Amino acid sequence: MLGKSPSWQDADGACSGYLAHGEQTCLLVDCGSGVFAQLRRVVDYVDVDAVVLSHMHADHFLDLIPYACALTYAPRQQPVPVAGWPGTDSPARPRLIVPPGAGEELHAIGAAVGQPGLFHSAFELTEYATDETLEIGDLRVRFQPVPHFVPTNAIEVSGAGGGRFTYGADHRPTDALDEFAAGTDLLLLEATLPRPEREGPRGHLTPGEAGEHAAACDAARLVLTHISDELDHEWALAEARRAYAGPVEIALAGAVYTV
Repeated sequence: MLGKSPSWQDADGACSGYLAHGEQTCLLVDCGSGVFAQLRRVVDYVDVDAVVLSHMHADHFLDLIPYACALTYAPRQQPVPVAGWPGTDSPARPRLIVPPGAGEELHAIGAAVGQPGLFHSAFELTEYATDETLEIGDLRVRFQPVPHFVPTNAIEVSGAGGGRFTYGADHRPTDALDEFAAGTDLLLLEATLPRPEREGPRGHLTPGEAGEHAAACDAARLVLTHISDELDHEWALAEARRAYAGPVEIALAGAVYTV
């Protein structure tokens, strides 16, 4: 658990970012503000095999900028010897797997800061189809569109042993998760709101609504994420437990879950 903050960071925290390990594979799911620094605490960034994004909101992808800069400019990534590094003809270039259309958005973001090719040169960038299943090393990744303010996908990661982790990303109440996440071992759902949005289209859940989803999915375990340190966590847990009888907790940076 690298970052669990909503669109503004907790004190000393990070926005959305979750590191999934298989027996042989290291996969980063979302890379929001502050995540790259937290990633470096637990793994070497050149050892990440792939990054997968749920959607193109800044709190879910913005730290791709420092990540791309590290892959581009770090001494170890250079073709000639630099400051104790021997030089390499094969710099690390993790896969960056993004929603449909996001490659063009990333090109525009790079162009806006004078580096139009930043992401495409630092990463092996591809766009996923929401109905495909990806094999990333010994991990399997599936997607499910969920209703948010921009096109957004829930993400399931499963390992060779069959354990399943399902991340809802950002969404309003929806039945889209019911079959997709049915029986999942670990359900990671946002719990951003103390109450539903008062007007306009909805895009997020309350803790109580997250609990209702966990119950509908018959999840083995619920973890509430995308939740501010300014929201009373004991209240949030109580709200989720009104609807869901299984184990529930608040995401904490550095927490590790085995499925």
